[in-house]
Amino acid sequence: MIKLIDNNTQKEQWDKISNHPMQSWDWGEVRAQHGVDVVRIAKYDKDTIDQVFQLTFHKVPFTPYTIGYLPRSVLFDRSVLQFIEQIAVSKKTIFIKYEPYAFKNKENDAHIEMLLSMGSMRKSPHGLFPNWTQVIDLQKTESELLAGCKQKTRYNIKLAKNKGVVVHEETTNKGFEQFIKLYFETCKRQHYHGHTRDYHEKLFNVLGGSIAHILIASYNNKPLCAYELFLFKDTLYYPYGGSSVSNRNFMASNLLMWEAIRFGLLHGAKQFDLWGSLPPGNISSHDPWAGFSRFKEGYNAQYVEFVGSFDIIIDPALYHMYNAAHILRKLFLKIA
Repeated sequence: MIKLIDNNTQKEQWDKISNHPMQSWDWGEVRAQHGVDVVRIAKYDKDTIDQVFQLTFHKVPFTPYTIGYLPRSVLFDRSVLQFIEQIAVSKKTIFIKYEPYAFKNKENDAHIEMLLSMGSMRKSPHGLFPNWTQVIDLQKTESELLAGCKQKTRYNIKLAKNKGVVVHEETTNKGFEQFIKLYFETCKRQHYHGHTRDYHEKLFNVLGGSIAHILIASYNNKPLCAYELFLFKDTLYYPYGGSSVSNRNFMASNLLMWEAIRFGLLHGAKQFDLWGSLPPGNISSHDPWAGFSRFKEGYNAQYVEFVGSFDIIIDPALYHMYNAAHILRKLFLKIA
């Protein structure tokens, strides 16, 4: 049985089943605060929820149409896909972007091939998440994790400590203000179009202290870099960060990442997902992600490839028009 969940009486059961922060009940609450249409679907095994899928539907400006998004869920089967398609039709959806939290292996690849054979789903030409990430295995001792780091990384961690850099958790309004300032400094410096302050503020107000945690690295009480981490079940995630250009030779970012690892150990996390990376072997490229991907390598993170990003096409004609417009927009942004 598959049905919609439209009240919070099943929130506790939902979160026991959900597999990722972006599939948590409270993440849906954050998106709803932004005026996004949130749809929750539960698949049952008899009377017990077996799988959950949280979708959002976003209005296409100046049209009656929407675009759907299903991020970081588990893989679904034919019956769930058909249920989702029925909902999408009622919402005048052009397509749904589907980016499951599933790594490539023989079983998952076969499952994806089965879904692609149904005809409505295809590989997305415009994924929102990178196809690769790096993951640190936290099922080790602190000494083993430090020993596994590259020599230069260990040196920089020690250097930051000797310089007087300190790291502490500051999951408070004060910590949020310090984080968001550094986040936007970094976005401006790297010409990166990050989320708005309103987006981050709503997210922190709902998730702060439960899923979202802020770590600050400071020197003489001056914040040098900050992370907003997500801790969900047995996994720690690093989605957002920011840094200052001040005292860059103090290597505060190296100590902050190490303390993030220790934070994960303290809270019983089994792995630390660094949220995205270039593929292995491409780190020497001139891609804007190259430096940060190399940085993550220093902590003995292992490369993992996702099954990919997919589009579930509901209206084929409008879908092709949308993709053409997307290509033109990217071209304009490169020229402008």
